[in-house]
Amino acid sequence: MFMQQNQLKRDFPAGLVVFLVALPLCLGVAVASGAPAFSGIISGIIGGIVVGFLSKSHTSVSGPAAGLTAVIFGAIQQLGSFEIFLSAVVLAGFLQIILGLVKAGTVSQLVPSSVINGLLFAIGLILILKQIPHAIGYDATPEEDFSFLQSDGENTFSSLIKAFTFITPGALIIGLFSMLLLIFWKYLPLAKLNILPSTLVVVVTGILINLVFSTWFALLALEGIHTVSLPNISEFSLEQFFHIPSMENFLKPDFLLIGLTIAVIASLETLLNIEAIDKIDPQRRFSSPNRELLAQGIGNVFAGLLGGIPVTSVIVRSSVNIEAKNHSKLSTIIHGFLILLSVVFLRRLINLIPLASLASILIITGYKLASPQLFMSQYRKGLRQFLPFIITLLAILFTDLLIGVLIGMGISIFNLFLENLRYPYQPRVHKVHLGAVMHLELFNQVSFLNKPAIKKILWNVPEGGSVLIDASNASYIDEDIEELFQEFQSQVVPQKGIKLEMIQPRLKQNK
Repeated sequence: MFMQQNQLKRDFPAGLVVFLVALPLCLGVAVASGAPAFSGIISGIIGGIVVGFLSKSHTSVSGPAAGLTAVIFGAIQQLGSFEIFLSAVVLAGFLQIILGLVKAGTVSQLVPSSVINGLLFAIGLILILKQIPHAIGYDATPEEDFSFLQSDGENTFSSLIKAFTFITPGALIIGLFSMLLLIFWKYLPLAKLNILPSTLVVVVTGILINLVFSTWFALLALEGIHTVSLPNISEFSLEQFFHIPSMENFLKPDFLLIGLTIAVIASLETLLNIEAIDKIDPQRRFSSPNRELLAQGIGNVFAGLLGGIPVTSVIVRSSVNIEAKNHSKLSTIIHGFLILLSVVFLRRLINLIPLASLASILIITGYKLASPQLFMSQYRKGLRQFLPFIITLLAILFTDLLIGVLIGMGISIFNLFLENLRYPYQPRVHKVHLGAVMHLELFNQVSFLNKPAIKKILWNVPEGGSVLIDASNASYIDEDIEELFQEFQSQVVPQKGIKLEMIQPRLKQNK
């Protein structure tokens, strides 16, 4: 009992902070996706409670993700109604469950660390660039819009420049004060008590400052688009709140394709997120990718059945969870229950929160993700590590998360291809009393990709020369390479009078 109380004491503040950040994002993602506003709230509740209970990740936070907005919007238009789309979400959930059961999640562990670090750095930069406008009171751009090309026709940089021509003084004061409080919090006496996280203090302080503005400095007061805007549930009928999935057009090719697309993209975003979050977890805990796919799949089945948009593990909320010093996955579950309670009981209080306060939290979180130390550590590792890192970073910054990661993976695979061409063998010439011996030492893996280079070496051995092909360290030699050796032995060796000696792989020697 004491352990449970202690855990609740440590996780409740973190869950509260994640809830405050997640709530406007849930609404914004739904609206940007062309779905009913409350479908985002439903998914936020499911992502917190259902996925939170089933997941074994202590840091991952799930909910509606900005990366799926374009997919959702297009799918609703293509299928003709939101209710049919919900059936596709249910199908996607079942496909994710299958992926989890067949242990397809382990594919995420093949993503190179340089690409993951590029992902983290890019998300950090995007948070800073996208949230600065909200911190200074330019709230024309939706908070959930994380893509380079925005829905309002602007892009990340043009929107940032435009923001400085529409500064709202009250938001600027609250935003700057909030960031200073976050930066210098550890030096304040209250921080030593370890009662509340700095992020929660920032939100409460933002509300109080705005109340002071409303009372004594009306020109500085923030309201309307400058504060959280949670809809009044009493204004909606039950039919508007809950949408029942329709089985119309079930099993048609476009329906199945959309379900498969949602399953693949949601799974990739989830797997990339937990790989990235595990890297910045101070306790270095491991999140099971297969269990996470299973949890996300069940969550999406519930989301589709109850009228919610798809859920994934979300890197922004997960990063805030870590920044708020969560202890376990209880913080994720708490954030889900708080979303549920907020729409019923806490609407007026939640709508007092200035967006500038939330923006300051995300900016500081972004700085910690995009730290100069991470950039320099990747730079010092050399071009092989730095090139995929910087290309992933730029690709995500100028496109979106999935495209950027795929480009980074492509660069990593290309690097691997080049390394495979260069380093699976080592040619050396040894001088002996009878002349020179070409020593061709084969390393662990020798594939057909190495055939041109090896053929060039062997076919250029001079007449009467000596060759030693040492395959003792090779665990795999492609059939094309073996045929090449046989051709060299049967045709070139007798023709040129070459003395050939071959040392077989240890596996063959032991047979």
